[in-house]
Amino acid sequence: MKDDFFSLFGLPARYEVDEAALDAAYRTVQSQAHPDRFANAGDAERRVAMQWAAHANEAYRTLRQPLKRAIYLLHLRGVDIQAESNTAMAPAFLMQQMEWREALQDAVDARAVDRLDALLRELRQEKRERHAALGALLDAGDDESAGAAARQLMFIEKIEHDASEAIDRLED
Repeated sequence: MKDDFFSLFGLPARYEVDEAALDAAYRTVQSQAHPDRFANAGDAERRVAMQWAAHANEAYRTLRQPLKRAIYLLHLRGVDIQAESNTAMAPAFLMQQMEWREALQDAVDARAVDRLDALLRELRQEKRERHAALGALLDAGDDESAGAAARQLMFIEKIEHDASEAIDRLED
């Protein structure tokens, strides 16, 4: 189980992933390592099969999500993005983040689902653009900037999640 997630599925270690190839490779690995195939095996064999299945599940979940995939790719390159400890951000991004948070709170206070929907559209567009930029940084080998971009995307995804939850609460 020392294979990195990309190698496990026979994929190149890149930000861009062929999702159909990933899905097919996952199904193949799962069929080979599924614990049900080892129901009549010894305890050690069943335990190894369960570990492989869990490893494949974790690998698949990681590679399916662009931000998790980018962070994992940086990890493979020896870069710790320090998500918990490095909160330094460009001032412009901090201002934008504050504006999004204020817009979110104002819309929630006003119970304005339409404004929350508009905020979600804006966040999703921003996320698409930043993912494209993150991919370019990773391809160029600019791991330091890619780490900073990944941290910013984590903030955007958190605000997006909060806005989605607010919509759900208001619509219930």
